[in-house]
Amino acid sequence: MYERRLLLGSEHVDCFRRLRTSQLLQLLQTASIRHTEELGMGREKTLDKGLLWVVTRMHAEVDRMPVYDERIVIRTWPGETMHMLFPRYYEIASEDGQPLLRASAVWSLMDVRTRTAVFPEEWGVSIDGEEQGSELPWLNPLRAADTPEESVFRVPYSFTDINGHLNNARYFDLAEDLIPAASAGKSLRAFTAEYNREVRLGEELTLRWGGSGGSYYVTGATDAPCFRIKLDYQEE
Repeated sequence: MYERRLLLGSEHVDCFRRLRTSQLLQLLQTASIRHTEELGMGREKTLDKGLLWVVTRMHAEVDRMPVYDERIVIRTWPGETMHMLFPRYYEIASEDGQPLLRASAVWSLMDVRTRTAVFPEEWGVSIDGEEQGSELPWLNPLRAADTPEESVFRVPYSFTDINGHLNNARYFDLAEDLIPAASAGKSLRAFTAEYNREVRLGEELTLRWGGSGGSYYVTGATDAPCFRIKLDYQEE
C-alpha cells in the first residue's frame, strides 16, 4: 500500500474550487509511478530499457470531490497481474478519514520503438498484487451512446507527456471543454475511460460527444478509434 498526504492548492482545482478532473488523474498517475518505483520496478527496469507505462482503462466513483485548501490522503495498491495487464486500485479520503472516491485502473507496458504492448516477464518486470477487499471493479463495459456533436482537435505540444503522446489526464480536459456540465459547476459523480490507441503530437482527432440527464459520452478517433469516456454528474 502506498500512501501520500497532500494539501490541495490552487494548481489542483478549477474555478469552483473543486479538484479538477484532469488533476485527479494526474495525482493518481503520480501515486502509481511512485509506488511502482518503491516496489523495485522503477525507470531502470522500464524507461531506461525502452519500456513505457501506459493506462488502458480507468474507472472512478466519487462521493465528494475534494476542494481547495483541503488535506487529503491518497492510497494505491496493485492487484494481481494478468498476463500483460497490471490492475491497480485507489482510494482518496479526507484527513479525518471520510471516504471521498474510489478508482481502479489497468496499466500495461509498451515498447517505445514498436509502440506495442509487451509481455512483462520477458523484460523481468513483475509486481506482486494483493486484494484488500475494497477494490472498485474495473471490468465494467462501457456502452456506446448517441454522440450527435462533432469537432476536430489537433494534439498540441502542451498536451503531450514523457511517453510522447496525449497524456491520459488531458483527455478529461478535452472532454470537459466540450460538454456543458463541468463549466456549469456540476459535481462529478463517476467516470469511465477506455484508451484504445495512443495519439501522438500533431495528430488530428475527430471528437464526438453527446449526453443528457447528467451523463455524457465523448469519443475520439483518427483512422481508428482512440478513446471513449463517460462522465456522470450530479444534477443540482
